[in-house]
Amino acid sequence: MDSPDSAAEPPIEALQSVFHLRETRRDDDRLLFYGESLVPERMLVREVWGAFREAGYEIQVASTRGGREDVVIARPVSQGIDGIPWKNLGLFLATVVSTLLVGSLTWYYTPLSELLANPLVVLQAWPFTAAVLGVLATHELGHYAMGRYHGVDVSLPYVLPFIFPFGTLGAVIRMRGQMPDRRALFDIGVAGPLAGLAATVVVTAIGLSLPPITVPEWAIQGTGQVIVFNNPPLLDLIAGVLGRPTEYSEPAVAVNPVIIGGWVGMFFTVLNLLPVGQLDGGHILRAMVGESQERIAAVVPAVLFGLAAYLHYVLGYGLNESVGLWGFWGLLSAVVAFKGPANPVDDSPLGSVRIAVGIATFALGALCFLLVPVEVMSV
Repeated sequence: MDSPDSAAEPPIEALQSVFHLRETRRDDDRLLFYGESLVPERMLVREVWGAFREAGYEIQVASTRGGREDVVIARPVSQGIDGIPWKNLGLFLATVVSTLLVGSLTWYYTPLSELLANPLVVLQAWPFTAAVLGVLATHELGHYAMGRYHGVDVSLPYVLPFIFPFGTLGAVIRMRGQMPDRRALFDIGVAGPLAGLAATVVVTAIGLSLPPITVPEWAIQGTGQVIVFNNPPLLDLIAGVLGRPTEYSEPAVAVNPVIIGGWVGMFFTVLNLLPVGQLDGGHILRAMVGESQERIAAVVPAVLFGLAAYLHYVLGYGLNESVGLWGFWGLLSAVVAFKGPANPVDDSPLGSVRIAVGIATFALGALCFLLVPVEVMSV
């Protein structure tokens, strides 16, 4: 990252036209300007952002404790990756391990005793790991590439390890810079779902083309209940085009676990396209309709809670099925919506081409939605 010494001098004159400057301090690589804003915060950012950006700085506005003084914080714009991203690499390696373990135990039916006797057996699950991480990484790298294209300071993806059923919670990136305009907000928001869906289609097609696996007898003679991941419409569509089955009548035969990577890609696409806050759908819709997005976002938690209630009280599904899933995302979307969307400096409307791409993206996301993604069935 550049330091203030390597960036140009900050444009104090542009700041002083809308800000009564009393004191300037330096905090590591940041410059802090203390004083009193002469205009509302968003107008202040809009007035001085261009001049500071040209000089090599991102800015944000804050207040001191008690709100007695305004602070304009100028930070050098990141020019790329600064050194080795150890945290990103560490989380990625941890997620490789977690997906290998979960894939081997859950999707390739490796007994725990066999895994403990020979840990290298876990490597048989590498196709599952490659499928899941390939889809998630492609999604986030779409955001990253478009963020860099627009000069927005974005981090490399952080892939999050987890346990059953997929060995990961997904992946995220951090956008640290100010969003210059609606076009940048839209392009960054839409790049992830479109890139991720392209990877999802490829992974799903590969998984459907691979031979099925054999389910061992001990797994068939289990508790009498199994967790079923139902097919999104897009998965059935790809299977129909290829003429391949998505399930087998014989209990000892199961589809190749690589298909789960496609299912994960579709499921995470649906969640990311929820039009709230700073989820991808929130970014896209904010760019498309402006501040009206917040009124739409306020309805989303109620819709998700309504889905959970309908599944439980009308269709009789349990909390450990899709009821709990939609209920959790209803709560999470309420939190995300409360924090609000990203607000671009230039709020000029989008052109018709981007509006059409946005509508198409939400339509593709609808092909990944299903009312009951997960349910428990007796066998």
